[in-house]
Amino acid sequence: MTKNLSEMSAVLLTGNGGFECLSYRTDVPVPQPGAGEVLICVGGAGVNNTDINTRTAWYSKAVTVATEAGGGDGFAEANTEDSGWTGAVPQFPRIQGADAAGRIVAVGEGVDPARVGQRVLVEPVFRGASRFEATYFGSEVDGGFAQFARVPSAHAHRIETALTDVELASFPCAYSAAENMLTRTALAAGERVLITGASGGVGSAAVQLAKRRGAKVTALASLEKADGVRELGATQVEPRGCRFESETFDVVIDVAGGEGFPALLDALKRGGRYGVAGAISGPIAELDLRTLYLKDLTLYGCTILELEVFPNLVGYIERGEIRPVVAATYPLSEIVAAQRAFLEKKHIGKIVLIPGV
Repeated sequence: MTKNLSEMSAVLLTGNGGFECLSYRTDVPVPQPGAGEVLICVGGAGVNNTDINTRTAWYSKAVTVATEAGGGDGFAEANTEDSGWTGAVPQFPRIQGADAAGRIVAVGEGVDPARVGQRVLVEPVFRGASRFEATYFGSEVDGGFAQFARVPSAHAHRIETALTDVELASFPCAYSAAENMLTRTALAAGERVLITGASGGVGSAAVQLAKRRGAKVTALASLEKADGVRELGATQVEPRGCRFESETFDVVIDVAGGEGFPALLDALKRGGRYGVAGAISGPIAELDLRTLYLKDLTLYGCTILELEVFPNLVGYIERGEIRPVVAATYPLSEIVAAQRAFLEKKHIGKIVLIPGV
């Protein structure tokens, strides 16, 4: 906790660029909950690709290469006018952090005071007035890279579990993205699914969640991580770039994109479904429209969560149907070291920051 409850420790993103744009401060004003909002004491905050993508301006249409190419220094070619994930101009300074778990310490007008003291998991995509209108926690509004965070009460989901806040913080962004893709593509028991980037946060979550549905999981991951991915539920693990026979899979869950995209569609059965929620290997992909229409494929872009996704996820956690995969933890003050480790991609699962230390 801070010496003065009016101030807190937080990391401010001061602009687009390299690690120099991350400023750890101990004098940031504690936010106050407004009407319909709660204030959370953050116990853990996960590191995600979206944090780095926003800092480096990778979302700009001017950037056409893999995320890791500018992970440290940013992208000089980026147009900062469209570098937010929504295509809007980002506002700085911003407290990032799409993942947060903790406890409610104050409530705003219209929120039941009995919520104070509840353990909660933050649903990171705040729904707007229309189906595809949303605000992202840690992007358009301040997020979890701080000791305290203000969120809409409806998106602070009460959770009852013996898991620690650090373990819980590994779930929100990655697991909701993965579950959303599985929900959109309607993956069913007995179907064959191919999951790319299977050792990363979203990919490893998708392996667990697909296994939970009773699907037959084939995962793409480096050979040194194969055993760890199998432990999460993959029946088969193949190296990145592996080519499969045509019409092998019912569903493809992709976070990679890039040059490997055409082979993924070739590997789908007729009537197959493809879901994507990332492009870490590159945002520009080649599409042969003949493959798409002659095989009657359906492609799903997946960002805004279906209404049932996060409540379902909370239920899976509480019933112990999925488990956290925490690769490492860092104090919030060591966010640069945490992001460097994240970019090295030597881990399986999530890297989590601890704001209170």
